Amino acid sequence: AGSGALVGGGIGVYMDRQEQELRAQLQNSGVSVTRSGNTLILNMPSNVTFATDQDALSPQFFQVLDSVAIILNKYPQTLLDIDGHTDNTGATDYNQALSERRAVAVGRYLNSRQVDSRRLLIVGFGETRPIAPNNTEAGRAANRRVEIRISPIT
Repeated sequence: AGSGALVGGGIGVYMDRQEQELRAQLQNSGVSVTRSGNTLILNMPSNVTFATDQDALSPQFFQVLDSVAIILNKYPQTLLDIDGHTDNTGATDYNQALSERRAVAVGRYLNSRQVDSRRLLIVGFGETRPIAPNNTEAGRAANRRVEIRISPIT
């Protein structure tokens, strides 16, 4: 990617290209790519990224994160929010800590693949931001996730 600030319509085009490359790389990986304005959201379900109740990345997920890192490094004019989330099973304090450890694990891995740590904001939200009801196994599974929100530097 080129250097310098992104201005005007350039931001949209820059994010369009990054979105296309991420979609191509993440096809069939279990990671979804959604877009909201000029923000891209990668949703990494915990069944893909972590073993149950663990904060160590699953080895089979390294290749997926390697692909993500390559694209993030190609598009350095973005900031990354790495958000950890859990379902509401178990103690709130425990879930908060687990969400933080999982978000940190993803951030550390990306940093180990040369993604500049100054681009990363890592936060654990525990069980406070569900995307599905916690009263079914499918809902709880959807809530156990790490999201990477990719936003342009403006």
